[in-house]
This record gives sequence, C-alpha cells and structure tokens, in this order.
Amino acid sequence: MEKEYAFWMDGADKVKPGQAFRRIVKLKDGTLLNRYWDDSVVPRQESYREDFLTAEKSGRNKAEMYESLRACAESGMDFSSRWFADNKNIASVQIIDILPVDLNCLLYHLEWTIARARMINGDQAGAAIFRKKAKLRGEQIDKYFWNKKMSFYTDYNFKTGMQRNNITPAGLYPFCFIKAHPDYLSFLGKKVAAVLKAKLLKDGGFVTTEYPTGEQWDAPNGWAPLEWMMIWGLDRCGQKNLAATAAKRWIRLNTSVYKKTGKLMEKYNVADITKEAGGGEYSGQDGFGWTNGVLLKLISVYGKSN
Repeated sequence: MEKEYAFWMDGADKVKPGQAFRRIVKLKDGTLLNRYWDDSVVPRQESYREDFLTAEKSGRNKAEMYESLRACAESGMDFSSRWFADNKNIASVQIIDILPVDLNCLLYHLEWTIARARMINGDQAGAAIFRKKAKLRGEQIDKYFWNKKMSFYTDYNFKTGMQRNNITPAGLYPFCFIKAHPDYLSFLGKKVAAVLKAKLLKDGGFVTTEYPTGEQWDAPNGWAPLEWMMIWGLDRCGQKNLAATAAKRWIRLNTSVYKKTGKLMEKYNVADITKEAGGGEYSGQDGFGWTNGVLLKLISVYGKSN
C-alpha cells in the first residue's frame, strides 16, 4: 500500500505552491492534491494511429496531447467528456489540468488504510502521520470539490481555478469514503439524489455522463464499477430508496441481456435498453469480471429482478 501511495505522491516534498509535478499538484495555498498523468510524449502503443490522428486534428501541441491521451488511459475512463474542455470533442482534452474528485477520495481512503495498518503493526507515530494526511485531504475534498452551484461533488481545474460542471459518478465517491460529518453527508445526499434523478438516472441504471459524444465512457453507456460506487454512495448517505431503484434497474438490464444472448457484457446502454452499448475505439466485449462481480453482489443485497 505504501509503495502504491509513493507512486502517486512522488515529488510532493519538492513541488512548490502553484506548481505541478507528475501526479502531484500543489495549489497556491499549499494544498496538495492529485491528478492523472503520464510521462511519455508519444502515442499509446495500442492505439498509435488513433492518437496520432487525434493530435494532428487538434492543432495543439502534440507532446501535450499525447500526455493527456495517455493520462486518460491511466484514469480508466478512456475516453469521456469529463476530460474535455468543451464536453464534446476529444481534441479539447484537458485531463492533466484537472484534479479528479474520485482519485482524491481513493487516496484519502488509502491514507486511512495505511494509518490503520501501521497501528496494527504497533507503529503509533507512523499511524498518526497518515491519520493527519487523511483528515487534511478530507477537508480539502470538501473545499475544492463540493460544487455549491451544482449541488454535487465535481472535478476541479487547477489551471483555471474553477470547478467543473460535469455531473458524473465521481461525485458519489466522497459519500463512499468520507468518515466525518455523517449528518452533513446525509444533508448533502438529499441534494445529490435530486441531481442524479434529473441528470443521470435512466431505465437501465445510471448513465456515465450527460453527453452522448460517441466516446465509450459517456452517454448512453453505463459501467458496472461506476454503478456500484453510485449505489454504495447513495446507500451510505441515507438515499436508500434511490440506491435500490438504480440497483434493480441495473439488475433487470443485465439479466435481460443475459437471457437474450447468454452473455454478460463489458458495458450497457442504460438510456435505451433495447440497444447495445457502443462508442470508443473497439467493439463491445463479451463478459467482464467487474460486471459479473457487481451483478452478483447487487443480487445478494437487492434480490433478483423479474
């Protein structure tokens, strides 16, 4: 765990306020948060032609484009309007300027977990160090990612000093992990639930973003790991009815496709449940561990769907 943590925090002791280094960003007030990054300034080996053509079409600095495209791959959401300046075109990708709320929540959780592991090993001083890191990051998550205007946790663009207005599953990660303020989280949960009903809830579950860009991590697609995080986050902040509604819709969609095809899929079209999911650089994949695992867990909690 500490090796993983060191990977993300490399350079934290050297970077100065207002600067970024690899996956570390130090804001002007001294706040340390993380971003996705890649050191390489060439196209991805597995998608060389696609990246080359994207960079050519963009008219932007090619090295920066390749860094950004690779960083999107590191995020797992390759590709999504979440990372696009205009919410439409991959040519406007700006992921290396963005502090993602979900990444920072995962690192918050990792800091708490390392603190607990050190305590178990009798290292009280080391545990105290990581507890302090986690508490500070938790405060920073509320400060920089809670978007009052949107009533949702959203990503933060540290270059512009502004919060993004994208409503995505990442906004539920704080509810999955934040330990403090249970009453406060319940209050925020009501606001978040209203936003989700209006923006992302569809017949088959939660859509990944509002925007149908043709990228696979956008509308109309839903992805099992994100469905899980959203349902878990809603349940944890007291929005159990919405969590159950989304879970049952996802179970019903997965089950329906399985009965028709004999397969579980990598991703699903949750907006039009009569159609297959699509988008991205490759065709839909049959079978995926995260789909299997999430479906089984949701069935164990919410039951099978008719």
